[in-house]
Amino acid sequence: MAAHAAPLTAEQIANRERWQARWNLPILLAALVPLFVTSPKTRWIQVFVGLGSWIVFVIDLVVQRRIDPSYLRRRNGRIDLAIVLVTFPYYLISGISNGSALLLLARLARVVRLLLATAGLRRFAARLGKVTIIAALIVVLASLGAYQAEHATNSEFATVGDALWWGIVTLTTVGYGDIVPKTTAGRFCGVAIMITGVAVLGVLAGSLASLFNLEPTSEEKDPHGGEATDEAGRSVPAELAMLQAQLREVEHRLGQLAEAISTRRDEPG
Repeated sequence: MAAHAAPLTAEQIANRERWQARWNLPILLAALVPLFVTSPKTRWIQVFVGLGSWIVFVIDLVVQRRIDPSYLRRRNGRIDLAIVLVTFPYYLISGISNGSALLLLARLARVVRLLLATAGLRRFAARLGKVTIIAALIVVLASLGAYQAEHATNSEFATVGDALWWGIVTLTTVGYGDIVPKTTAGRFCGVAIMITGVAVLGVLAGSLASLFNLEPTSEEKDPHGGEATDEAGRSVPAELAMLQAQLREVEHRLGQLAEAISTRRDEPG
């Protein structure tokens, strides 16, 4: 019977989280990009992308194994090893087919494994799901409202489907211009959808920045979870207060200088 893997130490957990924060994007690209490179006219691109994605999986497995020597005895480690074996570019060997269906399942399994294992991706998926529900609700309600306001006088809103098409295009900020509201109520619905679209893009950008470690790290914040500090250890509010004091001092000195210049001008030559 195989021995159970020992629990991870705090240092191993921290090292794994740092590695995953750096390697999440390459893993996702390695799993998904080959699914879209399927044209038989670009065989050499398929080989290059497939080999590159496999190398990404191997690097992740090797690094995870170095961080945790017992990684291959854990469930995630066994899954990753199986994916590495399945996605090996066997098609480079003459006479062996690429097993595209099996490769597809293996790459999708790697994406699922990454989602389940990474807390940041779980939070991202949960946040994206909530934002999607809210945005869809606003688009449906605003599109129906625009349809009611425009249908009688605007032939472009001929059906509810036309209104929903307009709502989705407006949300994504594409703006084809094929359907345009003319009534005040219809335009108000359009403004609501546009504001929602901008908000969704902002939330998505912030979530992606957090996911791929583009935001300030915890080392840049107070060790007790407080405010961010600069290199000298000063908090951001304290730094701003100091800058304001310096600006007031500069303003005071400029006032004195202007007064002295004015006095000299008033003196008889």
